[in-house]
Amino acid sequence: MRLQGAVTSVRLENEFWTILEEIAAGEGYGVPQFINQLYSEVLLRGNQVNNLASMLRVVCTLYLTHRRRPANTLELVALAANDKRRTALCAVEA
Repeated sequence: MRLQGAVTSVRLENEFWTILEEIAAGEGYGVPQFINQLYSEVLLRGNQVNNLASMLRVVCTLYLTHRRRPANTLELVALAANDKRRTALCAVEA
């Protein structure tokens, strides 16, 4: 997968890939395009991605927590950045 032109890989449990497919399809993206869009939006908000896999797990968890209602990537980024229950492993820093 490419993130802003750089080749990278991500290891996630199968369940998270399934959730990412659901989110991406709901926004009209393939999973790689969705992840790239999400990553870009995090950077545009002035945040860093210290651990891409952790960020994706947080996004999936927030998506499930908010009852799978349609959400755009900006909303998921905002939720991840502002979530009070995040752990030190959360890759999106407010």
